[in-house]
Amino acid sequence: MTSRRWWRYAVASVALASAASAAPAQAQPVDPLAGAPGLGDPYYPLDGNGGYDATHYDVAIDYDPPTRHLTGSARVHARATQALRTFNLDYAGPEVATVTVNDLPARFDRTDEHELVVTPLLPLLPGLPFTVEVDYAGPVGADENSGWYVSPSGGAFVAGEPHSATSWYPLNDTPTDKATFTLTATVPQEWEVMSNGAKTTDTVTDGRRTTRWESRHPVIGYLTTVAIDRFEFLEQRRADGTPLLSAFAPDALDAKENELRLPEILDFGEELYGPYPFDVAGGIYVDTDLEFSLETQTRPIYAPWTDLQTVVHEIAHQWWGDSMSVRQWSDICLNECFASYTADYLWPERKEGRDVDAEYRDTLAEFYDNPKFWQIKLQDPGVGYEFTSVYYRGPLFLHALRRTLGDDVFFSAIRDFVVGHAYGNASMPEFREFVRSRTSYDLTGFFTAWLDREEPPADEYLYPGTLRS
Repeated sequence: MTSRRWWRYAVASVALASAASAAPAQAQPVDPLAGAPGLGDPYYPLDGNGGYDATHYDVAIDYDPPTRHLTGSARVHARATQALRTFNLDYAGPEVATVTVNDLPARFDRTDEHELVVTPLLPLLPGLPFTVEVDYAGPVGADENSGWYVSPSGGAFVAGEPHSATSWYPLNDTPTDKATFTLTATVPQEWEVMSNGAKTTDTVTDGRRTTRWESRHPVIGYLTTVAIDRFEFLEQRRADGTPLLSAFAPDALDAKENELRLPEILDFGEELYGPYPFDVAGGIYVDTDLEFSLETQTRPIYAPWTDLQTVVHEIAHQWWGDSMSVRQWSDICLNECFASYTADYLWPERKEGRDVDAEYRDTLAEFYDNPKFWQIKLQDPGVGYEFTSVYYRGPLFLHALRRTLGDDVFFSAIRDFVVGHAYGNASMPEFREFVRSRTSYDLTGFFTAWLDREEPPADEYLYPGTLRS
């Protein structure tokens, strides 16, 4: 995710007026046959659910832009990891009409902010697959907190991190339970639909357009999206044949110039981080006043202020965040530090010939004495502060690490790390240990100074290698 350019070199304006309140403790089920209502993430303990592993989501929606009415049916394929008399899904969308489990009626209740509690007619046995189908319908409004946005044209789209999927379908909303995803969306024929993955059908019958999208690689909730608008499309193809499909809302057509460089940007990412991990790519350019762009898998959502650097950032996320995802939200530097370093340092250095060592030193000279610049840790920044220091201090950390290790060790290590965790999850502690294993240099003090402290690192860690000059 990238925010408006206020964060790049204007850290002095970061407001830390009040500390975020501590996250509530994970709710523990009393019944041993009840799946846990949350997985205990240190920032969002009620995200995700225990007792099962989701394997595939088959979501069907019908959306009417004039009335903003959404009708949906989500079929969740899963495998029980324990005996289950009851279990939860994460859901905060329109009113639920019916729920079935293995095609039998099930009781349900909605609790807390996003808990859909399901009680099957027959208990589920551990190790066996099962399906849950949820039918729901109702109006959806423009609510930036939910992730569902209404466009100026009357269309709509979904974007939000760490949460947004619960606004339009039920799921196990945790980075550690990835699943394949299929969307079938029906809208009035004059509207178009964009989503993740490959478009497999697009038909018009009786004035209604139905489009089907298939994500063949596993994806987590906030990286799924649907976008409905009067889009204009751009079709491209990489040299290796990968199809690229991008869409532009009516007032976003000027962005085509940047998106035409998508094949080049994907090649750049592949040179750094290994083979592009998905079978399609593209982008969705909205014309809604949005404070961020987001790395929705295979097809990022781009705000109107998006520039080329933002596109590079979100495409880097296809490796760092999408294919390899965090284990917990405290690991967010794995996503944002790397995407920011790619866009703010590596692209300007290799494509534009800029002296990034000089830019590194200039940034330190400007902000070294500013306590707010160092106030939020890079590793475990704290709930509510995930999307702060990782953008403006994360690139500095990685550049200093690169100059400490040397290019050969640095680039081979980060490539091997992200490729080795493809389609899975990783943590910052795992990254630290992996990099330590690739060098004889003792990195303990370096990592502690850059990742765990809220003060400038000592000069030996600030100015390693060529940064001393």
